[in-house]
Amino acid sequence: MAALGKVYLIGAGPGAADLITVRGARLLAQAEVVLYDALVTPEMLALCSQAKLISVGKRSGQRSTAQTVINQQLVDCAQRYQLVVRLKGGDPMLFGRADEELRALEAEGIEVEVVPGITTALAAAAATKQPLTRRGVARSVAFFTSSTAPNEPDHPSLPETDTLVQYMGGREAAATAGRLLAEGRRPDLPVVVVENCSRADQRILRMTLSGLAGGLDAAQGPVLVMIGEALQQRSHQPS
Repeated sequence: MAALGKVYLIGAGPGAADLITVRGARLLAQAEVVLYDALVTPEMLALCSQAKLISVGKRSGQRSTAQTVINQQLVDCAQRYQLVVRLKGGDPMLFGRADEELRALEAEGIEVEVVPGITTALAAAAATKQPLTRRGVARSVAFFTSSTAPNEPDHPSLPETDTLVQYMGGREAAATAGRLLAEGRRPDLPVVVVENCSRADQRILRMTLSGLAGGLDAAQGPVLVMIGEALQQRSHQPS
């Protein structure tokens, strides 16, 4: 029986192909098969043109591959190939369902390594030149998503922190703003929204918490919402 292959869970970063790590790019160039998410760009996939490509994309509101099927595909690929890559948008260990995939691979005795990527919140902070912490103003940050697992409440409690960053926040951002206003947060609290972070069609919107409560226009790509005093625009900062 042939030896089992090794699986790499690689973070593709926020979107731009040149924001992947050097290690991630090197492994993509060596991969025999790559199972990739819907948020992975064609430019990123060009880095592994020699590999067999398998789309296992998961996008909100669209038909997607069940996680159990993805887990089994990873196991099957490791039984056929020596170098298998599971390519995920952002970082594999943040909202990437890495726990489920790691458990499935470990249960079969398959070697696995995680290669981190730039998570979208940090890329969005860089793109907007807007630090998520600020001395004397904000010393804590929380990343959260409204997506829940089965049997979990649809609206879990919001983190208590100085800066809030909501992943996949397009449709749910208005509800988040409403809940924060109901908790007593001030209506003019700064908000920065970044769509398609780091890509050619990136869009940045600045508004207040009350404005966010009115909803966002329909987005054409992934949306990240950052809320807090640290997001206040600097006096000489370009718009």
